[in-house]
Amino acid sequence: MGWKTLDNMDLNGKRVLTRVDINVPMEDGHVTDATRIERIVPTITDIRKQGGSPVLLAHFGRPKGQFVPEMSLAPLVPALEAAFGCTVTFVERPSREWIDAQPKDAVILVENTRFTPMEEANDPAMAGFLATLGDVYCNDAFSAAHRAHASTAGVAHLLPSCAGRLMQAELRALEAALSNPKRPVGAVVGGAKVSSKLDLLMNLVEKIDVLIIGGGMANTFIAAQGGDLGASLQEADLHDTARDIMDKAASAGCRIVLPVDGRVSREFKAGATSEMVALNAHTKLASDQMVLDAGDEAIEAVEAEFAVLKTLIWNGPFGAFEIAPFDTATVAAAKAAATRTNAGQLITVAGGGDTVAALNQAGVADDFTYISTAGGAFLEWMEGKELPGVAALMQ
Repeated sequence: MGWKTLDNMDLNGKRVLTRVDINVPMEDGHVTDATRIERIVPTITDIRKQGGSPVLLAHFGRPKGQFVPEMSLAPLVPALEAAFGCTVTFVERPSREWIDAQPKDAVILVENTRFTPMEEANDPAMAGFLATLGDVYCNDAFSAAHRAHASTAGVAHLLPSCAGRLMQAELRALEAALSNPKRPVGAVVGGAKVSSKLDLLMNLVEKIDVLIIGGGMANTFIAAQGGDLGASLQEADLHDTARDIMDKAASAGCRIVLPVDGRVSREFKAGATSEMVALNAHTKLASDQMVLDAGDEAIEAVEAEFAVLKTLIWNGPFGAFEIAPFDTATVAAAKAAATRTNAGQLITVAGGGDTVAALNQAGVADDFTYISTAGGAFLEWMEGKELPGVAALMQ
């Protein structure tokens, strides 16, 4: 662990420049899901307990370097105050002189960092300006750590820096899952396309013992072995790539588990009639048939894999989980993983938008060891890429 935490910093009487992710969904000026706000509460609480004053930096939406009134952070103040249990002072154009005139324990929210193109360009002038606003820098926005922006990377080099509680939890969970996992370690990787997760698959097969592939991705692998999957979602131009991944996995000693059967239908709609069909190199579906979920035997095989694993990473569903009955496999597998986690037999780390939605639908999100709030940063970490916002803390 080459990064510091709040426990390593002297915060008493300090203004703590704190990068957070409060890019929350809103409707009619009100926050509709405060999850991201709630997850930064421990950091804000601990900074104030140690005598520090948090100066919050955050972005909202994609204003593309322009001032967009609808993307102001000002409407978030009531939700932040409710979560923190204290007053939050919003400032559009801060200066150190103004900040020092505020109470010593003030919580200050600075306007959207992306209202200037200097943020995403990681302009040294902006990083330098931000550094004047605080005495210590704390990054609690792992979900933005894959961006080399002024508020996530640039300013970290100019002040004593540390990870906030959420960043600390994310990094420790991911290190436990990939850097130094309890073995055997496996991964569920699902979703629609192989093309969106090529780097992830290539990196994982060298680090884990079992790779369980689901969703439309699995169709591509089965088709690459010779199966005719009719109208199923699959990427014909990536058959060679799928075979390369299988070869690389074999060389690295990583077993790839594909669904041995699937739920097949002629309609993509809720409640559609479906049947169970064996999936392999000899499968031949009608031209209007689609594999929309892993089958019962496939999930039994997945549950058998879970029974011997010590660590499981999860990214992506097994099928079209948004509509019944094609959520069956995802829900069943998620519940199986949760049961073993609750029994202390499995460490489970999950991340990605669809993944979190699927685990919530299965009612087991709270049962997993750790669920990452990050999307792109979670994937890039698993792909083995350096995250600028994390690298900047390694000093």
